[in-house]
Formats: sequence, structure tokens, C-alpha cells
Amino acid sequence: MNKDKNMRKEYLKLDKVEGPLIVLSGVNNVSYGEMVSIRIDDEEIRKGKVIKIEGNQAIVQVFEGTAGISTSNSAVAFTGELMSIPLSKEILGRTFNGTGEPIDGSYQIISSVRENINGRPINPVARKYPRNFIQTGISPIDALMTLIRGQKLPIFSGNGIAHDELAAQIVRQAKIKDADSDNFAVVFGAMGIRHDSADYFMKSFQVSGVLDHVVMYVNTADDPIVERISTPRCALTAAEYLAFQNDMHVLVILTDMTSYAEALREISSAKEEVPSRKGYPGYLYSDLSTLYERAGMLKGKEGSITLIPILTMPNDDITHPIPDLTGFITEGQIVLNRELSQKGIYPPIELLPSLSRLMKDGIGADYTREDHADLAAQIYAAYSRVQDVRSLSQIIGEEDISDVDKRYLKFGRELENRFISQEDHENRSMIETLDLGWKLLSILPVDELDRVKLEYLQKYYRNEGE
Repeated sequence: MNKDKNMRKEYLKLDKVEGPLIVLSGVNNVSYGEMVSIRIDDEEIRKGKVIKIEGNQAIVQVFEGTAGISTSNSAVAFTGELMSIPLSKEILGRTFNGTGEPIDGSYQIISSVRENINGRPINPVARKYPRNFIQTGISPIDALMTLIRGQKLPIFSGNGIAHDELAAQIVRQAKIKDADSDNFAVVFGAMGIRHDSADYFMKSFQVSGVLDHVVMYVNTADDPIVERISTPRCALTAAEYLAFQNDMHVLVILTDMTSYAEALREISSAKEEVPSRKGYPGYLYSDLSTLYERAGMLKGKEGSITLIPILTMPNDDITHPIPDLTGFITEGQIVLNRELSQKGIYPPIELLPSLSRLMKDGIGADYTREDHADLAAQIYAAYSRVQDVRSLSQIIGEEDISDVDKRYLKFGRELENRFISQEDHENRSMIETLDLGWKLLSILPVDELDRVKLEYLQKYYRNEGE
């Protein structure tokens, strides 16, 4: 090793280069998460981060990849700093890569505020209980799995299903009561997405005019996987700055968490760690929780962070470790269904396994409308009965089922084609959504509606099934 003019040690010999990692020995005064500068052949400079320390040996992940690095052509210097990004309100309307570097052709953010991207999950004692809803303009979400401000509500999708379109629509249409463009922002973090998907999001936000309050952190499929690990952390750090230092209401959308978990698995394998279920590291649960638990509301702060992580379930398997563990940490889920998607229904939301556990505390007379909770319970109950009737009709034929069951089949068709399904630019108000729900429930006989209070039946039931 030698010392440069700043008296900073440089390590000139690596033990090993493996995948996105380099290993070197004889290090001292090095800390976990410390940033590293790697000089290759006295020309190119790359950045890295310490991800493991064993005695005097350090393992460093290289953000730009290890192509061109050998055990003898590199000089490694530890900076003594943790990975941080500069923050100001000028990040709104900008696009950055997974390490916080601008990729929109504009200037680097210059600010005295730099925040460590690793952050910390919110202390439960400091949390404020989430109240009030976020209107997405999408009927099945607003009525049946209402998104509450400060909530973590993931979308479980599959490859080829329209989750990108749904994410873009939520960003375009999301609206919080009493919030305007000055105190509402969207942070969009994309991991391992294709270039055409990245372009789609950018054009969608530009055309709809919302780009000025959206900040994007984008890691594409051909970008280094190491950068994929830091992308959601940069996004959440920006969200924390906007929410808790600028009193803004921030909606964070992270897609695709499956790409993130697979990057974690690849790096874990390169570190030769003992794998757990399906090859993922045993700390996948705690790693995901350090991301998800950064969302919420703080006592004494006006701002909030609402998180919608999107993940594609491998083989549409909801018991796969990624959706399984995500479901434990978050407060509900929105499940997209391939069969509905193939029928041409958009958004293809499968109602029965979808729920929002915080919905009950952000709806009702004070927030949406007094009949909301009863209406949602009745739609769920009726749609569950639809599934039973459909199974029966496949066995005995639709002609031989009862008149009431035929009304249920009609209700199921109308619910899927008029309530669940809507145009990708259709923005329904909460009142429009609730009124539509009652219009469809009115297909059923009134004595079948046993989840709704009599006063709401008298006020909203239209007897359209007669």
C-alpha cells in the first residue's frame, strides 16, 4: 500500500475479484457501509461500498461492475464516509440513477444537505397512526382496498400483467384531501426495468403534466445489479427529506421488488453466504423490512410517506418468499390476476385476496361517505357468492340454477366489466365509485344484502334487478 497527498491509504493488491465484488486483506479502521474509491490503471475511477468485514479482510461491492479489474491493476482507497446523496427541493422533476447521479442531462444537485441513504426504520413509538385516504381514481382500490395516507400497500403482479400501467395511473391520479402540488410529491424508484418501461413512465408523466412533482430513481436491467440494491434506499431517503423536513405528503412507488430481491440473492451468493428458501439469503425478511418500515407518519410532523411496492410473483406464486415476506411486513396487498388480464379487464385486480388492513380507519362519514364500509363488505360477500355460483353453473348448466343465482352471475359480470374495469386514463371520484357500487348491488334482490344497514339500503338501493 502507499499514501496519497491526503494521507489516505491505498491498497494496491486485491485477494480476489468475483462477480460484482472485490476482496482485499490487511485493512484496518474500515467500517461496514463505508464508501470506497477504486482507481484502475491510473485512469478510470469507480465507486464501491464495503458490504462485509471479517477480521482484517473486507468485501467491497463495485457499483459500475468489476469488468477490467484484476488483482494487480487497481488501487483501493477507503473514504471514511457512508453513501449519501445531496438533497433539496430541486430534485422534484428530475431523474437520477440508482446511486443518485443525474441521468436526465441536467446539473448535479448542489446542496449543504446530504443524507445517508441507509436511513433507519421509523421508531414505532414515534409513529402517528395513519388516517385519511389517498384517492387513486381507480374504483376497486378506492372502494374495496382503500389506500390510507402513511400506509404500506404492495401490488402483487406477474410477468406480462399491466402493473406498469397501473403504477403510472396511480402516479398521475393520486390525490390527497387538503394537499396540492406544493405539498404533494411522488418518488418513483425503478429497479431492473427495461428501457422501454423507463421511457413509458417518463413519457406518461410528461404528457399528464405531473412530472414537476415527481422525482425518479431509475436502474435499468442492463445497469449494475449492485446499483439495484441502493436504488430503493435513495428513493426512500429523498422521500424522508421531502416528508419530514419539508412537510410534504409523499407517495413512493417501488418497482420491481422481485428484481431487487434477485440482486440481493446474487450478491449473497457471491459472498458465499448460506442460502435460505429458494436460494434467497436468510436475512431477506429483515432486509425488506428496513425498506418498508421507512414509510409512515411521525408525531409532530405534518408530512407523510405512503409506500406502494410492486413485485412480480415468480410463476404467479403468492407463496413465493418475496410476496410471502412482503405480506408479513406490509398492511395488506393488491393482487393482480392473469385470468382477468387475459379477459381484457384493466386493471385486472383480483378482489377476494386483496385487502387494506388500515382501510377501516380512513373511510366513513369523516373521510369518504358513511356507507363506504358497509358497501365494501357487501360487494366482497356478493362477489364471493359469485365464485360459488359460477362453479355450480359449470356443473349443472346456467339454465338450471335459481333465479337468484342468475342475478349473482349478472352481478359478477357487471362488477368485472364496469366496476373493476376502467380506462387507463379514467379518473373516478370517490363518490362516483361508491354510487357505481350501489348501482351494481341493486342488481341483487334487497333481501340478499345482509351486510348493509337498513338506512343505507333505503337511501342508496335502486332496485335495478327487477
